[in-house]
Order: sequence, then C-alpha cells, then structure tokens
Amino acid sequence: MLGNGQWHKDMGGQRYKNGGKILMVPTADLRPNPDQPRRNFSYEKLLELAQSLSENGMLQPVSITFHGGIPVLVAGERRWRAAKIAGLKEIPCIEVEAKGAQSALLALIENLQREDMNCFEEAEGFRRLIQVYGLTQEEAAQRLGCTQPTVANKLRLLRLPAEQRERMIEAGLSERHARALLRVTDDDRRGALLNRVIEGPLTVAATERLVEELLAGREKRKRPTPLIRDVRLFLNTVNHAVDTMRRSGIDAQAEKSETEDYIEYVVRIPKNAPHDGRKLSVHTA
Repeated sequence: MLGNGQWHKDMGGQRYKNGGKILMVPTADLRPNPDQPRRNFSYEKLLELAQSLSENGMLQPVSITFHGGIPVLVAGERRWRAAKIAGLKEIPCIEVEAKGAQSALLALIENLQREDMNCFEEAEGFRRLIQVYGLTQEEAAQRLGCTQPTVANKLRLLRLPAEQRERMIEAGLSERHARALLRVTDDDRRGALLNRVIEGPLTVAATERLVEELLAGREKRKRPTPLIRDVRLFLNTVNHAVDTMRRSGIDAQAEKSETEDYIEYVVRIPKNAPHDGRKLSVHTA
C-alpha cells in the first residue's frame, strides 16, 4: 500500500496518483482479472450501476494488483465495467498483495458476496481454483468458508452439457432444477425432459416428481386420442345403433351412399318416436 503523496510507477514510466490509501488509476489502464469466474455481465444491470456512478461517484474502490507494472483487477470488475460506461476517466483502487490462487479466490469471493452469479459460474470458479491451483475440495471449501459437500455438489453441476446449462440459464431455472435433472444420466433423455420443464414451466417440486416417475419407469404420458383406422368399424357401430333403435320399437331408417370424396350415411328417426325425433347425418372421409 502506498502512503500519502507517493506515486506508483509502472515499467513504462506511467505514474498513478495516490490519494492517501487510495490509488486513482485511469480506467483505460486497468486490465480484467484472468481468473474472473463470472462470464456473463447483465448489460441492463451495468447501465443501472453506471447511472448510479454518474450521480454518486464510486463509493467503494476496486481491488488491484500489479503484474509487470500493469494494474490488474483482483475484485470489482463489474464496477470497473460500469465506470467505463459512465465515462469515468479514473476510479479509486486499493492495491493488494494477491497472486495466483489468492487473486482467483478474492475474485470469486467478491462476486459471491456482491451479486449472485448463476450456479454454473460458481461451479466453474470452484473448478478453476481446484484444477489450476492444485487445491483439494477440502482446501477450496476451507478458503471459501463452506463445506466440502457444498463444493462437491457445485462441481457436479458441470456434468451437464454446456448447451443444457445455457438453456437452463436462459429459462431462469434454479440450481435445484439442475440437480433434479442431473439424476437422469442419459443426455438425450435429459434434454427431452428439460424441454418439458421449460415448456411447462415446471416448478422444482414438479420437476423432481417427473424425474422420479421417469427413473421408476412409470412416467405419466398423455393418453393418445383413439384413431379409427378402418372406416368399416365406424360403419358397423352406426349399424349396430340403428338395429338397437329398431329393436326398441323405433322405425329408424339408414341410407348409405358413396362419392369419390366421402361416404355419406344418413339415419332418419321418425318424429313420433320415443323422445325427440331427429335426423343424424354422418360423413366419413
């Protein structure tokens, strides 16, 4: 940390003014953190933050470190992006000693605490800490202040194909939706199930029930509408109805005629028959 009235020089001789414990760094000189776990920044939310920065200024500095004299963000990329939109020429920064895993860890914690990342971005951040910096799940959990099962459950989400993850994010599905769908191990079946969840849209509870039914082999399906594939079956049904009326004392008459386009079946019931007389005309293609 630089003291009052001091300057920080990079390798090219560029100087950054230090106002007390805060470095005022040109916005254009800052570089994003390569270990930033967040990949998607809502432009609408950035615009809202930019408006606030324009009116009130940046009340809390971002955290930076210097790599080869170049200021690199450790935490605060969202505020930096909004500052650029707002047209701020320089922003307050605090220099921290953070390299490697520590820089990635601070960036991850920053995002977890400030604005909810989606569950897949969190999982990607966890995986990067573990794989790139050689941490165990237990070590990652200890540094993140959570339990090892929490880390393990997050990492399991990455078993979902990228395409399905993107669709879940776009549809606004929750982490619990994702965990329920993960129980279906076949990608094609899970993809079809995901379509039904999105089209519903289904709640978490409804999704879990659907997964249970699918895994138990008793998935509820809509009963198909019966189709009469043989017209003769239909005609036999009509003939049977006419015969039933005749046996009941109703002098019903039935006539059938055919054209190139359809079969016409006309049933005539006398008006003096029991109940109301009526004429039934049936056309079958």
